[in-house]
Amino acid sequence: MKNNLNILNLIILLVNLVSAQDISLFNQLNGRLDYTAIGNTLNTSENNSSINCIINTTSSATLNLTSTQIVEAAYLYWAGSGAGDFNVTLNSTEITPSRTFAYTLDANRQFFAAFADVTNLIQSEGNGLYTLSNLENIALSSPYCSTGTNFAGWAITIIYSDPNLPLNQLNIYDGLESVPENITIQLNNLNVMDTTGAKIGFIAWEGDAGLAVNEVLTMNGITLSNPPLNPANNAFNGTNSFTNDSNLYNMDIDVYPIQNTINVGDASATIRLTSGQDLVMINNIITVLNSQLPDATIAIDAVELRCNSRELTIEYTIGNMNSTQVLPANTPIAFYANAILVGQSQTMNAIQMNGTEANTINFEVDASLLNPINLKGVVDDNGTGTGQISEINETNNTATTTVDFLESSEAIELSPINGCKLGNNQAVFDLYETLKELDPSVDINAASFYESLENLIADIEALTAPSAYITSIDPETIYIKIDADPCYEIFSVNLEIKDCEIVIPQGFSPNGDGFNDTFNIAGLYDIYLQHELIIFNRLGTIIFKGNNDTKWDGKANYGPLKSNNLLPIGTYFYVLTLSPENQNTKSGWVYLNY
Repeated sequence: MKNNLNILNLIILLVNLVSAQDISLFNQLNGRLDYTAIGNTLNTSENNSSINCIINTTSSATLNLTSTQIVEAAYLYWAGSGAGDFNVTLNSTEITPSRTFAYTLDANRQFFAAFADVTNLIQSEGNGLYTLSNLENIALSSPYCSTGTNFAGWAITIIYSDPNLPLNQLNIYDGLESVPENITIQLNNLNVMDTTGAKIGFIAWEGDAGLAVNEVLTMNGITLSNPPLNPANNAFNGTNSFTNDSNLYNMDIDVYPIQNTINVGDASATIRLTSGQDLVMINNIITVLNSQLPDATIAIDAVELRCNSRELTIEYTIGNMNSTQVLPANTPIAFYANAILVGQSQTMNAIQMNGTEANTINFEVDASLLNPINLKGVVDDNGTGTGQISEINETNNTATTTVDFLESSEAIELSPINGCKLGNNQAVFDLYETLKELDPSVDINAASFYESLENLIADIEALTAPSAYITSIDPETIYIKIDADPCYEIFSVNLEIKDCEIVIPQGFSPNGDGFNDTFNIAGLYDIYLQHELIIFNRLGTIIFKGNNDTKWDGKANYGPLKSNNLLPIGTYFYVLTLSPENQNTKSGWVYLNY
């Protein structure tokens, strides 16, 4: 059991030994910006094994900005020996960290650091005295005090704007890395446009002024120094370069000019710190570099879809928010569907710093790209994945969204509708009657009718008189679109033309009054174009022969009685043959009266 516990302790130790966080980019700000830093130690003197091991719980520092320097951001860091104290007070405000850091030196000694964004507090209180208190849980046991590694302190990094400044880019890097012998930190995301005024600053913990064994800080191989406050051979010696204080026991707030260590066009820099004896922990690094570049971004605001259509309408916004230069007009924009170029556009106007421009683009996505698709918009992209604008940040030019095209189901076939042949082989249909089969409550205003499925999908040439639709095509398929959410429904119905049922009157009165002046057989004329009508008198004599062009008007047009005179009142016999092909005759008596 004891052996197992020893193994467990060894595992825990190994995990702790790598628990420090690498220094990496935390935030990037652009504009007429610079920064300063305030803070103080809680050590009463430089720690060593020959003095009393005492650490205060409270210390103060003064912020003194000019009237033109406006606070844009403020970050509080505090640190100390031990597992950590993560509840402190800044002036009268209780502070808890949003991020914490840890470093384990050996089995008996560990250290902590913490971060909190205090921008609102600093903006509200402004210049004056700041007191950090209640930093109490600091390890003061023998492993720390006997080795001179007991410490506690705090610092606030204040980023401010000033109209008198050039356009700068500030990169804030943080983490917690230790320098037991040497450390190398690679700073990326730099954009050096001008080296004038360039500088780099650090917040570091546990540096000892009295230990200067090979303690050298270099950038790109060039030693950084700021004598007499920070000599080249004792970089971290309890100083604040902003206030020229030299009594920040076991902590440093330092800043160095670096115009001679970087070059225009540099995108990265290498920081290296060596220490032959002193334990130093780097918590924060800030670079200030002159930068005049735009920063193009894109947001896809809305995607308008059409039912059964691969056409898209995209609303998007191009931004130039975190920038130090205008984004030029005609900056290219590309849109990709599943990595295939489907649309291109460009900015209409020059977009000012912290400005935006909204626009709309329409394009069609090929049906070969299966549903759904991944839609990607990229600003500063000429359609080949290549940009033409140098930017502050080249990694934030893309916006993506998933598009699921709207597709209705297959057309639902309704029962055929029969129409009576009215003439010229035509029939008239009330297409609204087809809706009754679906649902009697269907709103006819939500329905549209088309002669082809293609017209329906394209929404062109909808029928203008569905209640009296005339067709001579037998059968003809009509397509119906019913509005629905999210996609309309499609129905189809066949229109079939049938022979009309004729209606033969029992009599007529050709007296010229405009009513029943002919033997008018409903459903016969202009429908059965080749019909033949024969009229006999009571003696069996044919007195009239008629066809589609000749209706019986009460006069004889055939045989010995042929004349222009009306025939006598009485009953006459008729024989009707509908067509040469249809020899089924209809016959009967009709009464002629006046």
